[in-house]
Amino acid sequence: MKTTVEKLENNMVKVDIEIDAETAEKEYTKACKRLAQRVNIPGFRKGKAPRVILEKNIGAESIKRDVLDSVLPNAFAQAISENNLNIITEPYLESYNFELGKPITVVAKMELKPEVKFEQYKDMEIEVEEYKTAPDAMEKELNELAEKFTTLEKAEDRESTNKDVVLMDFEGSVDGKLIEGGAAKNYLLDLEHSNFIPGFAEQLVGHKTGEEFTIDVTFPENYHEENLKGKPAQFKITLREIKTKIKPEINDELAKKVGKFKNLDELKADIQKYLDNTAKIENDKRSANKVFDAILSKMSVDIQDTMIEREKQALISDFKQKVAQSGVTWEDVLKQDGAEKIDKELREEATNRIKNSLMMSEIAKLENIQVTAQDLEQKIGEMASLYQTDKDTIFREIRKNTALIQSLSQQALSQKVTKFLIDNNKIKFVAEAKK
Repeated sequence: MKTTVEKLENNMVKVDIEIDAETAEKEYTKACKRLAQRVNIPGFRKGKAPRVILEKNIGAESIKRDVLDSVLPNAFAQAISENNLNIITEPYLESYNFELGKPITVVAKMELKPEVKFEQYKDMEIEVEEYKTAPDAMEKELNELAEKFTTLEKAEDRESTNKDVVLMDFEGSVDGKLIEGGAAKNYLLDLEHSNFIPGFAEQLVGHKTGEEFTIDVTFPENYHEENLKGKPAQFKITLREIKTKIKPEINDELAKKVGKFKNLDELKADIQKYLDNTAKIENDKRSANKVFDAILSKMSVDIQDTMIEREKQALISDFKQKVAQSGVTWEDVLKQDGAEKIDKELREEATNRIKNSLMMSEIAKLENIQVTAQDLEQKIGEMASLYQTDKDTIFREIRKNTALIQSLSQQALSQKVTKFLIDNNKIKFVAEAKK
């Protein structure tokens, strides 16, 4: 087999392949035997029809196409290997010439992975705004835990305050008509943390148990129900109970309620560990982003439009699935935000994703960073922990879905390259800019 490769624009190559006449004849004979087993020809048992009869019944061109289907995958693989072609899509046949007694000539096109060139990706000095835990972080965490163990106690002979929880009946109407789904009995509402219409909870302050009254509110302009947007409404209220929130003291007793802690000091130590880990994760993320930005600014790569378009279509597919879950169609999104604006944003995101992927892949190649069996086992363990299952269950899923193992491998490689880049660049933490 002979091959010649011609480089074209946009990371494309034209590959000319020639398969000698003797090989072509042998493959044609094999194809005849294969096809004779599949077709019924009157007067002949399956597989026994002579070649000339087979050609007459199914046509020589059909036999030739079968030959090409058989020989081209190996021919393409050999051409790719011999010429060190780093292709990113399946080769496609542009034309061929197949006459018996002569060599088969094939012209194919292949799309190559863009070539990446770095000005520098190691030994750079990079400043990163350091994330620091807020001075009152411990206090906030303890208060949030105390809130979770807050109890309610029925209040007697007093008016409601904005710190209370109230038990009420309500019935809403717009233009004198009851709102569908706008009524409830014995509804418990925390006035301090209400997610009702603005102004609703505030008007429940200053009333006593047993009172019946009406409040006026206005639905927001961005309300999810079209027929209620910006509409004034009235709600009839019956206040059944006022409940005082009893928040526990932050002490050893609270620590024991929270978990397996002997005292408050143990709880604080656990919270501090969490806060320190959160800060580390955030600073690692910031460091990685700054390193990536620095490398990308000094990286040159020519990405073909076809590659960007494929990635864009993948983003659109993912986006359609997400918006469909909220009952919104892709057409609704296009109308709201504008097709041109969305297309521009998606192309930018697609381009950035491709650049990051190419950067990671090329650095892994240059530094011989590879994913080991131990790396994959660790990722499978992490996945099992995330889904609260065992490794065997994840292994079974992987066997059914090969894309899953590819995804885990890519995640593991990305993590190893990221760690390499952080370890091999000089990160200098600086004070976070005031906003």
